[in-house]
Amino acid sequence: MNKCMAFIKKLTGTRLFLPIFCLFLVLLSNLIKTPGFFEVTLKNGVLYGYIVDVINRASDLVILAVGMTLVVAASGGTDISVGAVMSVAGAVCCFILSGGQQSVNEFQNPYLLGVMAAIIAGILCGSFNGFLVAKMKIQPMVATLILFTAGRGIAQLITKGQITYIRVESYKKLGSSIPGIPIPTPVFVAVIVVLLTYVLLKKTTLGVYIQTVGINPKASRLMGINSTMIIFLSYVFCGLCAGISGLVASSRIYSADANNIGLNLELDAILAVALGGNSLGGGKFSLLGSVIGAYTIQALSTTLYAMGVSPDQIPVYKAAVVVIIVALQSTELKRMVKRLQTERAAGKKVA
Repeated sequence: MNKCMAFIKKLTGTRLFLPIFCLFLVLLSNLIKTPGFFEVTLKNGVLYGYIVDVINRASDLVILAVGMTLVVAASGGTDISVGAVMSVAGAVCCFILSGGQQSVNEFQNPYLLGVMAAIIAGILCGSFNGFLVAKMKIQPMVATLILFTAGRGIAQLITKGQITYIRVESYKKLGSSIPGIPIPTPVFVAVIVVLLTYVLLKKTTLGVYIQTVGINPKASRLMGINSTMIIFLSYVFCGLCAGISGLVASSRIYSADANNIGLNLELDAILAVALGGNSLGGGKFSLLGSVIGAYTIQALSTTLYAMGVSPDQIPVYKAAVVVIIVALQSTELKRMVKRLQTERAAGKKVA
């Protein structure tokens, strides 16, 4: 009995237990309320179903969550501009591919040129944020508020205030699927980003440096770590992830919609990091936890849609569930529960 209790205590004490448990609860609720949630069908060589939609739609958020995790870990702050950076990246790509026209049926410039320009745009946005935070020592939320406010305006200037359409089948493949492959393309993009980031953090000292700087920047400088550069690189990487996510989002709708691409995704990315068991104060982080958090948020959104909840009401339900999940991760709540257990045990001894 004692061994069983010790195992349960050890299991529940792991960092990934709560994120996985929360995802399990969301999926379990679907099994009860929507029996067909886990049904997967193959139509025209492509997989369809609610669960496939969750995995597919979460890809943008997973990519953003990866970049946000490093920013939070290194700087102890968040990048609230990633949604706007997605919009800028999509606008830059579509502007180049359309040659400045509003709608085209064939590329006016090479596809690779548009993709590279979008990624560079994301990196430049990340570099701007990183410079303000790392070099100018501006509080992260304030620094990234600049692009959060101006980013969509920049995208509107690029597209001349109109939605730019790229009606080319090859452009749609990044956001949909490749013929002969049943799994949606965004899933592969998300997996590649996660794996490359994981390898980068594990095979180099970057992961250790990020955690060290996040825990104590002053101590890391005394150890010879360039904390300014580490924080700067984390924001550059976050901008890169936002650029890739913007390409995927733009490809889904084969256009550059400056007002809607990445709208409110910055909030979901921050929540994904929090739900993954990562401290928003910086320091140690779990990349896998953030990925699980992203899938949990998307599963929750898809669940509410499946239950017939109005799109206008979904943020309310999502906020309520997220508050509960984050509260369960609170160290203060854990202390209160432990204190109550100690007091109850002491009361039983006295009795």
